Amino acid sequence: MSNLTDDLKTALSSVVSGTGDVVSTTRDVAKDTIIKTVQAGGEVATTSVDVAGEVVKEGVTVASNIGVSTTEAVTGLVAGVIEGVQQAGGNVGDVAVMAVGKAIDAAGIIGVSAEETAKVAVLGALQAADKIGSEAGSLVRKALLNAAALPHDIIDALLTGKTE
Repeated sequence: MSNLTDDLKTALSSVVSGTGDVVSTTRDVAKDTIIKTVQAGGEVATTSVDVAGEVVKEGVTVASNIGVSTTEAVTGLVAGVIEGVQQAGGNVGDVAVMAVGKAIDAAGIIGVSAEETAKVAVLGALQAADKIGSEAGSLVRKALLNAAALPHDIIDALLTGKTE
């Protein structure tokens, strides 16, 4: 994963120097990382889920370390891994759950709000899945709602618009 960390640092450093925006840069790096890893010969299902989680977790940490908005980074990273997995032929539902979970884990490590991170991660996942198509959007919604390890109050509120 050191190459991943280096790639993320390089890409996000360009954002800090004013040559791009955080969401699109992190989305592109995350997507490219997933696609390259799967093309390198890994098994799509296992590799894409594991790599997606690490991309999100490492990306959030790198963003925090170099002073980039973590909420924007989370949005881009989660969207990128979902787009990459879809393009590689993996399960977007499983990846969405892993990506949101790892974003929340990273929030705890760097000391930012896990609740806010969960919100932007879920929204990033939903936006990316909806962009892919209604079937992917439905898969991601179901996966997020059925994931035991995720904060259901936040997910329910985002998906239904109800706070209780």
